[in-house]
Amino acid sequence: MFTVIIFILVLAVLIFVHELGHFIAARLFGIRVDAFALGFGPKVFSWTRGETKYGLNLIPFGGYVKIFGENPDDDSTHGPDAKRSFVHKAKWKQIIVLAAGVFFNFVFAWLLYVITFVGGVTATTSGFEQYADRFQNERVMISFVSPDSPAEKAGLKLGDIIKNVGTAKSIEEIQSTVNNSKGNPVEIDIARKGQGSQITVSPTQELVEGKYAIGIAMENVGDLKLPFFAAIKEGTNYFGVMFSGTAGGLWDFFSSIFKGTANFSEVSGPVGIATIVGDSAQLGIAYLMMITALISINLGIINLVPFPALDGGRIFFIIIESIIRRRIPAKFANTVNAVGFTLLMILMVVVTYKDVVKLIW
Repeated sequence: MFTVIIFILVLAVLIFVHELGHFIAARLFGIRVDAFALGFGPKVFSWTRGETKYGLNLIPFGGYVKIFGENPDDDSTHGPDAKRSFVHKAKWKQIIVLAAGVFFNFVFAWLLYVITFVGGVTATTSGFEQYADRFQNERVMISFVSPDSPAEKAGLKLGDIIKNVGTAKSIEEIQSTVNNSKGNPVEIDIARKGQGSQITVSPTQELVEGKYAIGIAMENVGDLKLPFFAAIKEGTNYFGVMFSGTAGGLWDFFSSIFKGTANFSEVSGPVGIATIVGDSAQLGIAYLMMITALISINLGIINLVPFPALDGGRIFFIIIESIIRRRIPAKFANTVNAVGFTLLMILMVVVTYKDVVKLIW
């Protein structure tokens, strides 16, 4: 239940931020906004302020801003309030309105990174050597657990703190101790969520040729808290790294779809994302903010993809209209966007099904 509640809250915040971008941009250009809602399906409650109807709907996986004329009809193109319609605004204004949601997602992610660095975050000491004197509570943390490895089977998890393996405390000493075990069980003292425990693991030579290993990667980490302007700098740098990594990963995935080599088992839907968010929340507020920022970046980049129903698809239509110097027939554009939305919903259902199967099995 905790995971579900946290996930719904995170999703609601990200949707609100995205739709707020569209809302503000539309209002700035004098475009009428008829509705602003979080969620889909039956209404939980709603209210009207000015000319906009605000609401909260039952199904939390989404949200929308109803901008007058975004889906053209006779009223928005020829009606009495047509001059305030989206379709009658300059093309560059239309593009800004559509791109504003993505922009807000990116700004929100950047702000979360900056706030996290100001408030304090667990970071690798090797990645921030210039702030070596600011690290506190340095420790060895498990940064990766190989699937089906002795470590995973023994119960070691990502984020576990290794206090010692016998007398070994540093990464180099731990690796040496594991290798020198010659396959005999080793006792690992760990800390997880503030609680200490001891786990027995039997190293194997199947993971690293010529060496005994248990299937984990380790990092020297510590608690890092930065001054405001340093936090802005590092938050910006970290945003850049996460943005480029996410964009590259999504490009590779969509390219593999067209090549017929896509592996949908590597894609997480709502259930998989909810699990990740829940695990991050258990580790602390800083972890939750970092994963929320990453999801916000993902949401922004995906919305830029030129696929019908996404912001990128609508922007693509506007670019085509600018080139051919005439408006794409409203009926055609609305139909294409409706089909695109349906395909996206089917994809979400398929990915969600795979998430559930992975959880069960």
